[in-house]
Amino acid sequence: MLQAYRQHVADRAALGIPPLPLSAQQTGELIELLKAPPAGEGATLVHLFTHRVPAGVDDAAKVKASYLAAVAHGTETCSLISREQATELLGTMLGGYNISPLIDLLDDATVGAIAAKGLKGTLLMFDQFHDVQEKAEKGNANAKSVLQSWADAEWFTSRPEVPASITVAIFKVTGETNTDDLSPAPDAWSRPDIPLHALAMLKNKRDGITPEEDGKRGPIKFIEDLRAKGNLVAYVGDVVGTGSSRKSATNSVLWFTGEDIPFVPNKRFGGVCLGTKIAPIFYNTMEDAGALPIELDVSQMNMGDVVELRPYDGKALKDGKVIAEFKVKSDVLFDEVRAGGRIPLIIGRGLTAKAREALGLPPSTLFRLPQSPVDTRRGFSLAQKMVGRACGLPEGQGVRPGTYCEPRMTSVGSQDTTGPMTRDELKDLA
Repeated sequence: MLQAYRQHVADRAALGIPPLPLSAQQTGELIELLKAPPAGEGATLVHLFTHRVPAGVDDAAKVKASYLAAVAHGTETCSLISREQATELLGTMLGGYNISPLIDLLDDATVGAIAAKGLKGTLLMFDQFHDVQEKAEKGNANAKSVLQSWADAEWFTSRPEVPASITVAIFKVTGETNTDDLSPAPDAWSRPDIPLHALAMLKNKRDGITPEEDGKRGPIKFIEDLRAKGNLVAYVGDVVGTGSSRKSATNSVLWFTGEDIPFVPNKRFGGVCLGTKIAPIFYNTMEDAGALPIELDVSQMNMGDVVELRPYDGKALKDGKVIAEFKVKSDVLFDEVRAGGRIPLIIGRGLTAKAREALGLPPSTLFRLPQSPVDTRRGFSLAQKMVGRACGLPEGQGVRPGTYCEPRMTSVGSQDTTGPMTRDELKDLA
């Protein structure tokens, strides 16, 4: 297994990308090796098990979580992973198959506190919130500490705030970048493999951009050299993200401008995207992924410039001089970036509200709340009413343009080429 894996690592390294995450079968084989480690391979095995297995409800995550649960409970022993380490690793898996074992471990005298620490930072609890609440009500101190932590939104406050000043290196694509430039349709087959698909970003020659292989491989080394200078790279364009809505376009931009998600292979979050105009769906997809998209005049920014952004003051400076001013669309954006994305923020705020209600506390005042647009007193279109109904507004009421709302959905449709992408998106939510 290790031999085949190392060959795969070498093949991918030749392309300049990391290996694929481990499959369920590879994870199973890895566990067999962990039980009887070959000489000198211990550190490699633990590294692979820790960092190269997908999280959430992936098939491989199920294999990983069930083995970790057995080690954490002490029903299996592993010379390379202690009970404490196994519990800690369960706490890094975001949600899904790790939740039940962690909740069970809250009762454990040895590792209960470690399980509690893992759950405090876990947002994707859904109905299993009640299991923690039940344990807390029965007097379990670890469960109580988890509820209290959720109520205090420690999952949020433990993350750094958006800094008052961000220094970025400018990667500028002049004119309009549409989603087909970022995620070309002929490369749709590779979209679920984010690092591989990202190689096709900007693969066609255009003004100011020289691909490494025209029509095949984008300006990868150029972007990596910009990154190597030590600043975040910001993707900058006059018009960014028009065309069909593609999460894969965001994935590719984030692959070069974002940072790794801890313990989750081949996915990144964060980053900065600047455009005189950013297409609405692209803007929203960036928000979901924890990026900071800002609309401002980019005419004074050139490829390779080092620019200071002051997000709260709404200023961009080059060599100490203001070259553009802006206002973020909503202050909630700062909370979204801090939480690691709009999706974690929405789910986390809900979890905090639930925990506060369970403990009889008033609503949290930690989060920035969206400002509602002024009511124009006009009627509502059918579409506005449909969204209004999905948001639980009184019958006949709708949402105004610019309203922040969280509609409830019952089904998600997907066209042919996007099936694997939709599957991955839903896995991320579970």
